[in-house]
Amino acid sequence: MAEGERKKRTLSEIRDSKRTGEKMVYTSVLDYTSAKWAEAAGVDVCVVGDSLAMTCHGHPNTIPATMDMMVLHSQAVRRGASSTFVLGCMPYQSYNTVDRALVNATRFMQEALCDAVKPQGGKSQAHILKALVDAGIPTASHIGLTPHTIAMFGGFRIQGRTAEAAMKILEDALAIQDAGCFMLEFEAVPAKIAKIISEQLEIPTIGIGAGGGTDGQILLSYDLLGVFTDFKPKFTKRYANLTEVAVNGLQAYVKEVKEGRFPDDDHAYGVDEKEYEKFLGLVQKRRHA
Repeated sequence: MAEGERKKRTLSEIRDSKRTGEKMVYTSVLDYTSAKWAEAAGVDVCVVGDSLAMTCHGHPNTIPATMDMMVLHSQAVRRGASSTFVLGCMPYQSYNTVDRALVNATRFMQEALCDAVKPQGGKSQAHILKALVDAGIPTASHIGLTPHTIAMFGGFRIQGRTAEAAMKILEDALAIQDAGCFMLEFEAVPAKIAKIISEQLEIPTIGIGAGGGTDGQILLSYDLLGVFTDFKPKFTKRYANLTEVAVNGLQAYVKEVKEGRFPDDDHAYGVDEKEYEKFLGLVQKRRHA
């Protein structure tokens, strides 16, 4: 398909992927350029994840992400991926009440022109999810390891490793479905558990660190491209190493500037020789004035 002819995936197509068996590809992007890359590559859904608090702003976790921060990045992603479905992730405590959730979700839809929003949580958040859906806001959710509650988990730890814990995730998943969400995300859940739970649902699932049994996958673009290198989660596969390329390029730039080899004539603007001579004359005249 030629550039400019790409059609944005619809909510119906995403929902129907469960039935059709199409593996949906989601990628978390955080700016205009990474969004352009994702759209050019054919990613189905660009997710503006609050992980950008870590990968873009240098925080140790996602908690410091604010609504203003998320809206700003979502606006940039929308401009970079105008023909791609954009999902905005609601940051920490932006949906702790129904009223607050509605106000903040509306900001994603109105100010950033997102196609949908994604808070986190299952059974305990079902009333919030339902309120968003009832207000006409396409809504997804996120269960398993939920970064907004890492303090309660004691850090980034795999969820659902016991039968009881896995049943809680299943109950959360069913509550999300019953609330009317169009999709849910599993994070850091054993592959076999995620597969079984996904098979119990009518809505599609995506996974990050949840194996291949979900209906789609999501990775952070800065992780899979090797841009963010502070740490590498077990579930991330590196498809490129842009940090190495970038550092090599910058080192070459530093070297050439230090040696006086950049800029050369090919990277500088010229001037008409007559105008140059006239300028020299004016400089001389000024010196002797």
